[in-house]
Amino acid sequence: MKTTKTGGRQKGTPNRITKELRIVLKNILHSELENIAVYLEKLEPKERLEILVKLMPYALPKIEMVHYKENEPSNYWDD
Repeated sequence: MKTTKTGGRQKGTPNRITKELRIVLKNILHSELENIAVYLEKLEPKERLEILVKLMPYALPKIEMVHYKENEPSNYWDD
């Protein structure tokens, strides 16, 4: 049994606190972008690589593997 909504935010209205928090975090991240190179230089090579691997999905699109299907033309690369 569902009850009707009687108060609070209307459905679909963004939460004001969440919106404000996102703005603050976005500003912090934006200011820290200039310092990332300095921070990375201070890390050991292994740590630097681990951080870069974690950041890659945010900068590069994920590549999906392409599979050959039966009866599909195989001369895509021939000109």
